Amino acid sequence: QVQLVESGGGLVQAGGSLRLSCVVSGTVFSLNDMGWYRQAPGKQREVVSTITSDGSINYADSVKGRFTISRDNAKATVYLQMNSLKPEDTAVYYCNAKLPWVRAPNYWGQGTQVTVSS
Repeated sequence: QVQLVESGGGLVQAGGSLRLSCVVSGTVFSLNDMGWYRQAPGKQREVVSTITSDGSINYADSVKGRFTISRDNAKATVYLQMNSLKPEDTAVYYCNAKLPWVRAPNYWGQGTQVTVSS
């Protein structure tokens, strides 16, 4: 059974930083493409950043230059370092894992709340 467990969310003032972690079990982590998504109240879930099994990285325009995604295959963990946080970054952040073939299922964590106060 694949499990993703996020941690590191919290309340921070604008301009502050947080580091999210997502520990993955039940799959060969190094083969998975990983991603961070977020969902703000009343809005659809959106992609924040992704990192493929071979290390290719993408960011949403809204977080470029402020957020950094990384992965540690030995620890089966993906991270999201968030700097210069803004109130509009407030959302529940979800970790996603997917093996890189067409019919592979998406796996999600339970989410971690990030609240940025102005």
